[in-house]
Amino acid sequence: MKLGKATREAYGEALAELGAVNDKIVVLDADLSKSTMSKKFADKFPDRFFNMGISEANMVGTAAGLAAGGFIPFASSFASFLICKGFDQLRMNVAYQGENAKFCGTHAGISIGEDGVSQQGIEDIALASALNDFVVLVPADEFEMKAAVKAAAEYKGGVYIRAGRPKVPIVYDENKKFVIGQSDVLRAGKDVTIVAIGLMVGYALEAAETLAGEGIDVRVINAASVKPLDVKTILTAAKETGAMVVAEEHIATGGLGNMVSAVCAKECPIPMEFVNIGDRYAESGTPESLLEKYGLTVENIADHVRTVVKRK
Repeated sequence: MKLGKATREAYGEALAELGAVNDKIVVLDADLSKSTMSKKFADKFPDRFFNMGISEANMVGTAAGLAAGGFIPFASSFASFLICKGFDQLRMNVAYQGENAKFCGTHAGISIGEDGVSQQGIEDIALASALNDFVVLVPADEFEMKAAVKAAAEYKGGVYIRAGRPKVPIVYDENKKFVIGQSDVLRAGKDVTIVAIGLMVGYALEAAETLAGEGIDVRVINAASVKPLDVKTILTAAKETGAMVVAEEHIATGGLGNMVSAVCAKECPIPMEFVNIGDRYAESGTPESLLEKYGLTVENIADHVRTVVKRK
């Protein structure tokens, strides 16, 4: 598949586009705007951009205050810093108060590479999903990211958007529309379903192509709206294919795998397999070597599909 831009870059571009049509959009960053790409907004609208310094908790609190004042704030930093350091403020100042504030954690997962474990956001989906009434979005490519940012701006309430550092496979085009609470069936199939998010969506599609050559017909679902999850589409796939693999660049606990399996366990128990980082921290290394070591590859997804099909 052709590589496109990093989703963090598309995030910055989307902010700049929104700023041109809505003067209520304000952007905050924790001294990482060149990396999160919120600098694209800052360059165009410096009077509506606030560099909060290395003070993530304060940034979240300020975003809540701006939301209470009628603005639509987008606050960004690395996922590990934003979610882990700002969680109490996200909980008490935003979620508990029901403020209309948006947050983007970039450099999520282990694909950031050599920066190491302190900057690898691998538990952010679990933490963000635990926030009451929060929407959690994990776009698969640049086009879905732009659509998701626009959907987040229109939504009234707290939103967490996950973005990555590396370039990712192009899944959509510029006509992509994003509807919170809906997922996309990217490939039809009757034997097994792969549910994936983020960069794993492109890998899932590649795995499905490989497996088609072996006579395994794979359905692929992009569950970018992690919360609220598209329960209807998940259950339809479970009933029609009878086996499922969930793939995500996240720890095993509290992520998409837990959410999907909970839905299936209640309504339609089926054999399931999970591709994720596991219950562990990663190391420092190149993105490619880390994804390989921790099993976030096309080949490993395909292996899990073969396993779960045998369990049907």
